[in-house]
Amino acid sequence: QVQLVESGGGLVQAGGSLRLSCAASGRTFSNYAMGWFRQAPGKERELVADITRGGSTKYADFVKGRFIISRDNAKNTLYLQMNDLKPEDTAVYYCKGERPFDLPYWGQGTQVTVSP
Repeated sequence: QVQLVESGGGLVQAGGSLRLSCAASGRTFSNYAMGWFRQAPGKERELVADITRGGSTKYADFVKGRFIISRDNAKNTLYLQMNDLKPEDTAVYYCKGERPFDLPYWGQGTQVTVSP
């Protein structure tokens, strides 16, 4: 199985930036499509951005132009560069790894709090 560990969350003022990382271990990272999700209190978990094994990316409308997802297969790490953060971006951010015919894997999450 794959172990995923997120880091990089914290408290930031509106308009600021954070860079989240998701370190993977246990299996070949490059074989997995990866994604970032978030869950705010009282809300369902939602997709923020994802990236295929080949590096193609997709973003939720609410982060387009502000967030950038990337991966470094040599470092077994997924990233999420978050710019121009807004209070509504406050949530726990999770990374997810998946590949065909296998269960998806989730990290434990990292808290992002954006103050007005």
